[in-house]
Amino acid sequence: MNSIFRKSMLSVAGLAFAGGVFAGPVAAHADVTPVKTTPVAVQAEKPDTGKLIPHGVQGDQSRIDLNDEQVANTKAIIAATKKAGMDERAAVVSIATALQESKLENLGHLGDRNDHDSQGLFQQRPSSGWGTVEQITDPEYSTTAFLKGLKQVDGWQDMPLTKAAQTVQVSAFPDHYAQWEQQAADLVAKYWNS
Repeated sequence: MNSIFRKSMLSVAGLAFAGGVFAGPVAAHADVTPVKTTPVAVQAEKPDTGKLIPHGVQGDQSRIDLNDEQVANTKAIIAATKKAGMDERAAVVSIATALQESKLENLGHLGDRNDHDSQGLFQQRPSSGWGTVEQITDPEYSTTAFLKGLKQVDGWQDMPLTKAAQTVQVSAFPDHYAQWEQQAADLVAKYWNS
């Protein structure tokens, strides 16, 4: 019995040895060079135009070329809108308002050219309770202040842009916000997911 067991063990050991001899050199020469892959850019979907401009644009549209500062202010408005938990439409209303009020330039006091003490992207007034000069000339703060006012307008999402903006801003020229809706929507579509 001992010899049968011994022969069985030697057979198993022989197979293991033979397998190692034959498999070893084959595995040693196998190509283990990592496969190079090219990352695929996954683009987030752009916001739906129907969501950005649910009522269509009203009247003739204006458009300006933006410099780096104006683009940075656009991105700051979008970031503040997201931080406030509001959607792309709120960003369109905000950007169109800032386009009308300041052409997306963070304006300080303009002396005689100022409308009273209006300053910043939204031409907010410290004397009207919008905040200090330092606050209203901070793009995040001024956007958050505007959005806080927008949230208080019942049904702003269902209003034409110019009516929603005017309800917050109380401008002497209430219909002027409408002319910036297309450019504001284009900017939100371009920068919302960037």
